[in-house]
Amino acid sequence: MTKAINLGFVGGGINSAVGSTHFIAAQMDGRFKVRAGCFSTKTDVNIETAEQWGILPDQRYDNFLELLKGEKNNIDAIVVLTPTPCHTEMVAQALTHGYPVICEKALACSSADAMLIQEVQQQQQGFLAVTYNYTGYPMLRELKNMIRQEQLGKVTQIHIEMPQEGFARFNSDGRPMKPQDWRLQDQKLPTIALDLGVHLHHIVDFLTTEKPLELVATQSSHGHFKQIVDNTMCIARYTNSLECSFWYSKAALGYRNGLRVRVFGENGSAEWYQMDPELLTHHDIMGHKTIIDRASVGIEIAHSHRYNRFKSGHPAGFIEAFANLYWDIADSLEQHLQTGVQAASDYVFTAQHALEGMVMLEAIARSSGERCWEPVTIQP
Repeated sequence: MTKAINLGFVGGGINSAVGSTHFIAAQMDGRFKVRAGCFSTKTDVNIETAEQWGILPDQRYDNFLELLKGEKNNIDAIVVLTPTPCHTEMVAQALTHGYPVICEKALACSSADAMLIQEVQQQQQGFLAVTYNYTGYPMLRELKNMIRQEQLGKVTQIHIEMPQEGFARFNSDGRPMKPQDWRLQDQKLPTIALDLGVHLHHIVDFLTTEKPLELVATQSSHGHFKQIVDNTMCIARYTNSLECSFWYSKAALGYRNGLRVRVFGENGSAEWYQMDPELLTHHDIMGHKTIIDRASVGIEIAHSHRYNRFKSGHPAGFIEAFANLYWDIADSLEQHLQTGVQAASDYVFTAQHALEGMVMLEAIARSSGERCWEPVTIQP
């Protein structure tokens, strides 16, 4: 293993939803080291974050542009962890300044912005990776391998859902939970699409590599914040005769995060549930049911040493899934730093992938508004 790749964080302060997770995950296996950052526009949060994370005062910056200028010879990549509406400008500027970029999903708020980022990356011949953390789970990667090896036969259906309750439940004081302000403002795409919908599009693409062709969808609001969409249902037809149903919601009482994936093929089916992430349930054509985990005989992905920081029976969880993604990004980024080329990877997701997600989610929004089937037209 080569020396650690030095990172600069933009956003992700200790008061954010994802900052600490990225900080721990990136450094868990020694592949990266967080050296600098502009962690918050709030001075006290910025200072406190740097102090807690051991960032030297002269590598803590008050604004993003100062970070880009001041760390040019010190860090190897920028990690963008700001709210999604800020991503386009920051990712584009970091790429223009010659930095490789790792960006928290969603890459952008629209397909137009995702396309702009992609154009900048291509002009600069830069590196860009988007973090969709759930496909870092070993058993979801095992499911991808099962599908690739046709253990389920031709895949005909995928039913995927991500119900959450945050916009419908109360806090202990009997009042609605208060999301961040930017999450309460829908733009061209509902914020729920950028929070949850991108994950579901990504997982189907990750598992099958099939692309959506047309869909019909409905969007609605059932929670406490009637100005925004908080519930989406969609039926989509994909290439190779694959049919998929999607449900993502923030108004599903009783669900903290009910991400579930059910895959049906001509010779069998499989199911994975994020609340029990160590297990993959397999049904074959003869009616046998098998529960698979990292120690099962015959698995090919999840038994790898990199997924077993401790022996099976001791669950690998959410942060470890993030860490698995950072390992893959480190491999890809090291190659880019050596060759100047970002090679294709099964586990590193680019602007093109993010753009395809935006195109699908915009079709969902149009379908709901027009109450009709909408084509999904993805440019290569």
